[in-house]
Amino acid sequence: MDIDSFWKIIEECREKAHGRAERLAWLKDELARRPVTEIVGFQVCLDRLCEQAFTWDLWAAAERIFGGWCSDDGFCYFRLWAVGLGQATFERAVQDPDTLAEAPEVGRLAGRPRGAWGDHWPEWEELEVVSRVMV
Repeated sequence: MDIDSFWKIIEECREKAHGRAERLAWLKDELARRPVTEIVGFQVCLDRLCEQAFTWDLWAAAERIFGGWCSDDGFCYFRLWAVGLGQATFERAVQDPDTLAEAPEVGRLAGRPRGAWGDHWPEWEELEVVSRVMV
């Protein structure tokens, strides 16, 4: 799977499913219909993107969004969530983390206590393993 195919799956997931659980189920169904080589390719693309997003500036943005503290695990799950925001938002955020302030997903959190974020919490831990449980 190449990076364009990866982003096509992520964008389609964003269009067809809402909320982490529904999006995860959609991704599992989508990947289950593909050959193992594509499932592995999906994971390779995901890993590369998360590595690309491992910057101090993006970590600082995550800390700002979280209200002052973001652990290493929290930042890992935050990067997965950032991938889930789609290609355009992800690429802008990697280049300039301040652009996350423009993302509707971040706007929903502004001014709300973290305890009220519910399913909007900026993390997507399950994405890290969605393809791994299939091969």
